[in-house]
Amino acid sequence: MELLKKQLSPKRYQHSLRVAELASCYAPRIGVDPQKAYLAGLLHDCAHELAPEVLLQKCLEFGIVIGNIERKNPFLLHGPVGSQLAKRDYGIEDPAVLAAIAEHTTGKPGMGKLSRIVCLADYVEPGRTFSGVEKIRALAEENLDLALLRALENTIAYLLAEERLIHPLTILTRNWLLEEVRP
Repeated sequence: MELLKKQLSPKRYQHSLRVAELASCYAPRIGVDPQKAYLAGLLHDCAHELAPEVLLQKCLEFGIVIGNIERKNPFLLHGPVGSQLAKRDYGIEDPAVLAAIAEHTTGKPGMGKLSRIVCLADYVEPGRTFSGVEKIRALAEENLDLALLRALENTIAYLLAEERLIHPLTILTRNWLLEEVRP
């Protein structure tokens, strides 16, 4: 915790604590270990405050393959880079925890339960105040996957409205999740 506290601003550290707490609360509802959820939530943004050029350098260092969208939006790399930092700097070896950290920025079709929990907790943690977050928080009390689907759809709508690039994994994840939650 001390290393993470040193690497993050106080605001980002508090965000990470809230995500960890919320993820650990969601975990038992779908059969995930709350301690793993807490750990993944705590470390999900460990690379968030790295400069864009550092994120790109770390991708070279770790052998993370990137495309044009990531080059134009290095922020998207904080998940995959964070996963590698969690392994190297924090000694995390659990594949589900590492995947949850890596996948929380774009999603991934077929992502596991822990990844879905962390992605959703990051979106709806109590410090978030954007329009529509309350509706998704309420939906999360009933159905975590449906809440994540709505979160992805909101993200896509926001990026469209802002005329920004949308990572293909986000669209593919939304489509996969839509099929998963349909009765």
